[in-house]
Amino acid sequence: MDVLLLIEVIGTFAFAISGIRLAAAKKFDWFGAYTIGLVTAIGGGTLRDVLLDIPVFWMQTPLYLYVTGLSLALVIIFRKALVQFNRTLFIFDAIGLALFVVIGIQKTLDAGLSMWVAIAMGTITGSFGGVLRDILINIEPLFFRKDIYATACIAGGLAFWIMRDIGYNDVIQQLVCALVVIGLRICAIRYNWALPQLRYDKDKHNHNHEN
Repeated sequence: MDVLLLIEVIGTFAFAISGIRLAAAKKFDWFGAYTIGLVTAIGGGTLRDVLLDIPVFWMQTPLYLYVTGLSLALVIIFRKALVQFNRTLFIFDAIGLALFVVIGIQKTLDAGLSMWVAIAMGTITGSFGGVLRDILINIEPLFFRKDIYATACIAGGLAFWIMRDIGYNDVIQQLVCALVVIGLRICAIRYNWALPQLRYDKDKHNHNHEN
């Protein structure tokens, strides 16, 4: 198993766990939970591969379906620990996010596209599955909240770019990218880091309009 495939499998497992765990908290049945886990795991990569015009990764092997099934089995067996503790969801989500950003960037570079395109594709790969998960579970997508999420993906991509320009090998580039994404996600939660919100003060607007 090559390194990229291993990273993608681990990322799939992590994201599937995060999706299934949320579905369990919402009292979905086993099939519904599996579907949410699968969509979370393959959503971003599917959009990436379609945009890059390359074969969609999960259609080449049933491995990702099996990994999602394993994730479901683990949630069923250890459901109390996984459903009750938000920290567990956060850990799996952060790992999945970081690994999928790495995969998105590397696949885009392998397709011969520029680094700025690779950062965009890394962000899509990391974020879009979570957006679909949140929409299907009927909660406001984390991607659009003030939380540091997509910003962490972009920062990881920039770190990848810097390591690449300095001349470090692929492993160092990927490792630094993943650590930046995970580090920013941890700091965002621990220290309540957030981007400024775009606010619209309706009452103030009406008052100014009346004057």
